[in-house]
Order: sequence, then C-alpha cells, then structure tokens
Amino acid sequence: MTCKEFVVARKEEIKNLVLGMKKVPCIGIVQLNEDAASNAYVKGKLKDAAELGIKADLIKLPIETSEEELLKVIDNLNKDDIHDGFIVQMPLPKQINEETVKLAVDPKKDVDGFHPLSSLAPCTPKGIMTYLKHEKVELLGKNAVVIGRSNIVGKPMAKLLLKESCNVTVLHSKTSPEDMARYIENADIIVVAIGKAGFLDNRFKYKDSAVIVDVGISRDETGLHGDAIPGLPVKLQTPVPGGVGLLTRLALYENLLEIVSKK
Repeated sequence: MTCKEFVVARKEEIKNLVLGMKKVPCIGIVQLNEDAASNAYVKGKLKDAAELGIKADLIKLPIETSEEELLKVIDNLNKDDIHDGFIVQMPLPKQINEETVKLAVDPKKDVDGFHPLSSLAPCTPKGIMTYLKHEKVELLGKNAVVIGRSNIVGKPMAKLLLKESCNVTVLHSKTSPEDMARYIENADIIVVAIGKAGFLDNRFKYKDSAVIVDVGISRDETGLHGDAIPGLPVKLQTPVPGGVGLLTRLALYENLLEIVSKK
C-alpha cells in the first residue's frame, strides 16, 4: 500500500472515531512566518482537520511578533479549555528562540511531541513508524541507518527504531564518504532527512530488500524533490511528494486523539 493509500484508509478510521465522540476535538495552529513550505503545510493541516471532522483554529500572528508576545499566546493556549492541543509552526522568525518556545508548550497539549516531557513522539518519526509497521517491514535486529541528526526527525527517529530493537546508525555531514557508502550498502532500512536533493543516488549500493524512507523535500524550478532520486533498486521507497509529508500530517491528528483519550 502506498503512503497515500494508507493515509486515506486511516483518515476514514479517524473520521469514524471522531463521529462517535461527545466533544469535537479542537487543535490550535500558531503561525508567524510566511515561509512557502509552512504555508503549504498549514493549508494541508487545515484541510485534514476539515476532512476528519476536527475543529482547527489558525492563530496567525505578524512576523514581527516578539518572543514575549508569542509566549503569552502559548500561555493562553496552555490554560484554555477550548483547545485539546496545539502546535507552533516552525520555522520561527530570528527574534524568537525555537527551544524556548518548545519548552513553553504544556507537554499535555504538545501535539508536535517536541517537549522533552511529552509522552508523544514527534509527528514525522511517528508517522514513518506507523507506516512501516502497517507494511509489515521487519524491524527486529535489522540494520537501520538514519541520515541526519536533527532534533525533529533524525534523533527521535533513531530512538523509535532502537525501541523496535533495530541496530541503529546515525550518519551526518561529518561522516566520511567511505563510511557513508559502507553503512548504506549494509542497511535494511534507510531514513534520509538531510535536505539535499538527490543525495541518495546510484553512486551507492543498496540491498534489494532495503526500504528507503525519504523525509527530505527541496523545491526548484522543476518542482519538488526528495533526498533520494526516484526509482532506486530497493524493495520499497517512499515518494516525494506524496510520501512522508502525508504521514507527518496524519500523525499530528493521531497525537491529538491520543491527548483527547487521556482526558
């Protein structure tokens, strides 16, 4: 099943769950950037909410909003009884410290799963794991390579793979080309999240049975591109677009429902 087919099927299940709830779940989306990718992502999140029967409030703030003003908005969202959970759309303007903002969100309302005390996994790694399990990708004792060490994808992805008893290696910009090639050649699962279009290409060797999960997304005049070129000689490769982005958006609402279920 493709990522798109999986998301469509899971959305139908969530929609039915929401229909049976006494109170319609409500999510807040705080945005204070004009980043093209963020605008597209927020638009997608609002569309998903409408399809699922979930209430979504977009709280759009001016780009010049100060950190103090944003923290007040976050404090209000932490305390209100309207929103079950909320997110602050990244990236943030340069006058605002992202780590301060992540720590200001109440862990009980942290739908993104970024707070260190949050019981939820960040959306991208969570969406990926849910899909891999649905596709019955074998994880136990398998060699998993994560390319990229960001706090949003790379590190939490490695953590979730370790939890499933994979042998996990995290590669990054300081990994030598020789080691990079060696680890990729022996990998059963490769999650690439470095934001370099076409980084995984035919200069590397792959196992026929390997699974490549492409988190990267870059845009140029020819369109959107992933961190892997399409059509690599592996068993399963997620596409860009129509892959991990859909899984991430789905996981956001999976997290919201998890928050609601704990009330």
